[in-house]
Amino acid sequence: MKREIIQTLDGSTTIHLTEWDECYHSKHGAIQEAQHVFIKNGLSLFQNQKVAILEIGFGTALNAFITLLEAKKMQQTIDYVGVEAYPISAEEVLKMNYVSELNADQESTLFDTIHESNWGEKVLLHDGFTLTKRKQFFEEINDDNTYDLIYFDAFGYRVQPELWSTEIFRKMFKALKNNGVLVTYAARGVVKRSMIEVGFTVEKLAGPPGKREMFRARKG
Repeated sequence: MKREIIQTLDGSTTIHLTEWDECYHSKHGAIQEAQHVFIKNGLSLFQNQKVAILEIGFGTALNAFITLLEAKKMQQTIDYVGVEAYPISAEEVLKMNYVSELNADQESTLFDTIHESNWGEKVLLHDGFTLTKRKQFFEEINDDNTYDLIYFDAFGYRVQPELWSTEIFRKMFKALKNNGVLVTYAARGVVKRSMIEVGFTVEKLAGPPGKREMFRARKG
C-alpha cells in the first residue's frame, strides 16, 4: 500500500495511506490530537501516581514521545507498552518532525531511542519511564488486570472496523485494572455500543481540532 509523509495543519507530520485515504494522525493536527485525546483527557487523570499505559497502535511513536516529555515535566513514573503489527520504516522515522515541532531538541536522542529499541524488550528511556514495544496483532493481546490507562489509537472504523469490535474491546476491558480508563479519538455510535456491551461506562467529550467529539471509557 502506498504511503506518503504529509504535513498536518498544526505543522507536524504524519503518514498518509493513499489507498485508504487514512492517516496515522489527524490531518487537522497530529500533535494537537495527541495532546488533547491522550494527555489532556487521559494521562492528566493520573497525576502524582505511577501509571501503566497500553497504546493500541504505536505507529510513529508520537503518543509515546509526548507522554515521555510530559512524564519528565511532571516527574511521573510510567510503564509504557506499545502494540504495533506493522512498524514504520527507519526512513519514515527520519521524516517525522515531532522533535522540532515540540521544541524538544534536547530530547531528540530519546525519540531516536524509542524507535531504535528492540521489539519485545523493556528499556529504560529515562528515570521512571520504561518502554516495551510489542509487535503483535490486536487480537493477540491477552493482558489481564495490568494497565491503568489505554490509548486506543487504531486506524479508523471506516477502513478497519474489525479493530473496533466487541471482541477487541473485551480484551481492552480485561487488560485494564479496576477504575482503569480507555481514551480514543473515536465517537461512533457502533463503537460506543461495543464498549458498553463489554462493561465500560462511556462518556462523550469535546474532540480535538477538526473533530467534534471523542470517547473516554472507564472500567468499574
